[in-house]
Amino acid sequence: MKLGSRQTCLLGVAIAIFAIPFLFASCKKEVKNAVDFHYDSEQTPTVNTDSVTMLISDSGIIRYKVITQTWEMFNEAKDPHSYFPDKVYLEQYDTLFNIVVVVKADTAWNYSRRKLWRLKGNVFIRNVVGETFTTEELFWDQQKAKIYSDKPVEVNSPNKGILRGKNGFESNQNMTDYEFKGVGNSPVYVREQQEGGNSDTVKAEEKTDKATEEKMQ
Repeated sequence: MKLGSRQTCLLGVAIAIFAIPFLFASCKKEVKNAVDFHYDSEQTPTVNTDSVTMLISDSGIIRYKVITQTWEMFNEAKDPHSYFPDKVYLEQYDTLFNIVVVVKADTAWNYSRRKLWRLKGNVFIRNVVGETFTTEELFWDQQKAKIYSDKPVEVNSPNKGILRGKNGFESNQNMTDYEFKGVGNSPVYVREQQEGGNSDTVKAEEKTDKATEEKMQ
């Protein structure tokens, strides 16, 4: 049976009217799905950058250089921080742009509000006098100007040989004035010798180091 043009038109209108509710239902479903999306500020970074070399200044003077493969920023997290999952290399400079500390680690976090760095996995540090520090985890509190760790640490010193602290250490930011903990029955203190310093104090520290090494053997 052939339909006239008028009948065809009416049929089209009827089909359109019948289909409209389904189209609205489909649109509502899509909108609902979009609204249901949950942004987790603790798990989703606000910025993700690859292959980064960054210079950081303090009071207008460049103090640090950071090199990393991946840099993720969680600016909306409860504790805002940057996350470096694919190794990080950091240099600290003095006012003349000389390198005073070199730091390497497999993973790092920088909590901007607390000014606290956490480094984890194959942490390596070299200070200005050539001493190297290795540990599995380390914290750098920039507000307190202190670096510390509760993990076993080994220091290779050109002057004192190899020193070990089984319960970690604390140090100044330049890693030149540090204290080992949990070695034998008492901590071992190792301090940089100042010009014109007390020779008796230096000898006492050397004696403590030798006694500690004997206990460790």
